[in-house]
Amino acid sequence: MFLGTHTPKVDEKGRIILPAKFRPGLSDGVVLTKGQDRSLVLWPIAEFEAAAAKVREASQSNAGVRAYSRVLFSSAFDQVPDKQGRITVPPSLRDYAGLQRECVVVGNHSTVEIWDEQAWNEYLQTQDDQFAGLTEEVVPGLF
Repeated sequence: MFLGTHTPKVDEKGRIILPAKFRPGLSDGVVLTKGQDRSLVLWPIAEFEAAAAKVREASQSNAGVRAYSRVLFSSAFDQVPDKQGRITVPPSLRDYAGLQRECVVVGNHSTVEIWDEQAWNEYLQTQDDQFAGLTEEVVPGLF
């Protein structure tokens, strides 16, 4: 499980050093894709394969499924973190997420999200009040 918020830098070659505590769960390989809200999602290879199977099983006659599949797979890059725990974020994904130098790496249970620092702070600003004010069940059985 990936937890916490970390603030590595994007280097001049477009690489990010992954948090040390995340590395064991990512050492077999990762897939980096576009995510929602202009973030990037870093999937452990097994998690990506499981998600890909679900997309494959979904009805391809549904326009939303086709669109999601096209964007997800066309933006996907697979790689293995190097010995220093670095991954390279391709230019197309850096552009999509607005990544410059300052970024935020966020644990999100079974995946890791990568955000531009300013975008993450703006997202949190709007979401914190909503999270604190939840008055109904969002996840069935959780509250």
